Amino acid sequence: MNIDMFRSSPSGRLLKTSSGYWAFVPNPLPPEVRIDGQVLKLLSDADRSLGALAGIGETLPNPRLLVGPFMRKESVLSSRIEGTQASLSDLVYFEAAPGKVPKRSDVREVANYVRAMEYGVKRLDTLPLSLRLIREMHAILLEGVRGEHLTPGEFRRSQNWIGPPGCLLDEAAYVPPPPQEMMDALSQFEDTLHSESPRPLLVDLAFIHYQFEAIHPFLDGNGRIGRLLITLLLCERKYLPQPLLYLSAFFEKHREDYYNHLLAVSQRGIWEEWIAFFLRGVITQSLSAVGMIRRLLDLQQDYRSRVQVSWASANVTRLVDTLFVSPALTIQKAQQILGVTPRSAAKVIRHLEDRGILKEMTGQKRNRVYVATEILRAIEEEQA
Repeated sequence: MNIDMFRSSPSGRLLKTSSGYWAFVPNPLPPEVRIDGQVLKLLSDADRSLGALAGIGETLPNPRLLVGPFMRKESVLSSRIEGTQASLSDLVYFEAAPGKVPKRSDVREVANYVRAMEYGVKRLDTLPLSLRLIREMHAILLEGVRGEHLTPGEFRRSQNWIGPPGCLLDEAAYVPPPPQEMMDALSQFEDTLHSESPRPLLVDLAFIHYQFEAIHPFLDGNGRIGRLLITLLLCERKYLPQPLLYLSAFFEKHREDYYNHLLAVSQRGIWEEWIAFFLRGVITQSLSAVGMIRRLLDLQQDYRSRVQVSWASANVTRLVDTLFVSPALTIQKAQQILGVTPRSAAKVIRHLEDRGILKEMTGQKRNRVYVATEILRAIEEEQA
């Protein structure tokens, strides 16, 4: 780590450890930042965009039905920032037929992200966002995948660092606090999560996301957990009725800027530019989420019209709605969802194939996987 770049930082202090290396310890939140000019305008636009998303989320007849696509898209993109190559199609295929995917495939990491996210959202009903909940989600994130040897669900007890793949500690771009100082910083971080703030929530979210990344409390999975905290806080503070906003698409598209802004806060205390970048992400992804909701609702109505024209079966409509949670099926999965015989499940799936809603993807006669490709396209399409 180039200590000259951090020596005069107003955001924290350099610490030379007993082992002789230098680390950076961020100051407790909040920093002294004046919000004016461009940032104030962006904050107004971000509040309005987020409010529009919350409004459309409140009017959904069954909002939980459409949360699945958002979670899956976020899981793919947040994991991609960390180097995975799995696509949304890979994920839904894996969820329908996990036995067909190699044990160490990237897609298992992405699927774990979905599980961790679903767990975190549900857990908020009984536990506030806290270090305990963060550890619980982390344990799920790393279960059975690369990094599972790196103490899942536990804060690190050794030093980590950030830099190019394969770099050594003395070549790192950033070295977070050593374990003892890390635990002190985490205690202060948790106090921030639980305290009332006079600042706008979106500004606090920018602070909190930076702080978690600067502390880097796990040996692996910090970025994914840090991005997940943004959505969970919006839900916990009742700014969104459902987990509908995710910033990973914006961060992944502007990955170099994302890292540079975080590093600039640590090195030179340039909070205003990071906050502005963060707010632009909120605006962009709120508009994108509204567009996705509208596309999915239109498609859901179109699907219902297609199946009701020829066969007004409650099981058909039920299975159509299930596709908007996860757009892939096997006959066995359809059987479990509907509580019918394999033959009846196959009949429903054939009907959806005939209507152009499902497409068989394996080309096999047995163990077939059926995918709603139009739903995938609606999820993947970005708002212009």
